[in-house]
Amino acid sequence: MNMKKKNSDQVSAYAQAGVDIDAMTQGLKSAKKMIRRTQTRGVRGEIGAFGGLFESPGAGKLLVASTDGVGTKLKVAAMAGRHDTVGQDLVNHCVNDILVQGAKPLFFLDYLGASKLEGPVFQEVVRGLCIACKENGCALLGGETAEMPGLYPPGEYDLVGTIVGAVDKKRVVTGEKIRPGDMVIGLRSSGLHTNGYSLARRVVFEQAKLGVHDPLPGTDRTVAQCLLAVHRSYLNPVTRVLKRIIVRGMAHITGGGLIDNVPRILPPGVNVVIDRSAWKAPPLFRFIQERGHVDEREMFRVFNMGIGFVLIVREKDAAPTLSILKRAGCHPILAGYVTEGRRKVTLA
Repeated sequence: MNMKKKNSDQVSAYAQAGVDIDAMTQGLKSAKKMIRRTQTRGVRGEIGAFGGLFESPGAGKLLVASTDGVGTKLKVAAMAGRHDTVGQDLVNHCVNDILVQGAKPLFFLDYLGASKLEGPVFQEVVRGLCIACKENGCALLGGETAEMPGLYPPGEYDLVGTIVGAVDKKRVVTGEKIRPGDMVIGLRSSGLHTNGYSLARRVVFEQAKLGVHDPLPGTDRTVAQCLLAVHRSYLNPVTRVLKRIIVRGMAHITGGGLIDNVPRILPPGVNVVIDRSAWKAPPLFRFIQERGHVDEREMFRVFNMGIGFVLIVREKDAAPTLSILKRAGCHPILAGYVTEGRRKVTLA
């Protein structure tokens, strides 16, 4: 057998930066078999959804839980010496993950691990957690702090959180009723949110040779201000929509972008077409693409490209949904539509 070795041109820019999406996807497929063996009577829903569903006996509600981290955005926080935003990132990210299924947060748990916990840094991180919990009506119920010299590099830390929320069983949003002709509405992101930072750091700091306090070309902000922009919570505007509109599906646009996240909520027999002319990617994304020589499709698979959350509604509900979101202070985008297909996203 003639085995050809991939050259650097055949390997994605994200993989060269240290993160291989395809390898992670294959690993998750294998893990699902093991995870299914742990399921108990209260578990509801499929593995791979944004939040896990668990039925609380006799309560008429489903508990919805999700765990996530901040990723290598923490390295940018360390470089900038600013740690009050990453706690907000973590909470808001988790809130959005369970919001996809219509859930409101109940409580949050955090994990902070470091080689040595520094008092001022710890206080800033917790301050950020508290700010976001308060804004989202979520209790910071507890957590874990751990000092493990030798496991974490000196001066760095890891931050992970778990959120638990609830939704009425009759109001769970699953995506199963999405049909051809439905409309896709996008909510703008505040920046990179909490994914794609391995590639972003490689382009900004290694290829473009910028420092955290340098101006980012094409913007009126510094690199630190752009890269540390807080991950937006969509709880309040989306809750307003859910009170008046039957939303057929929602997706939080995180790692994998629109291309990989939207299919997670699609039923068999449909595709989503994203209209690229509906909005212009913010300057930060354009800078990364141009200076990093990153293919456009890969940009849409690594980053949110300016859309952090997606709602799918019936065509007749699109206009009132846009109106509700505008009154809530959002700048929604009519970003695409649903067609017949095989659970894929195409860029048009």
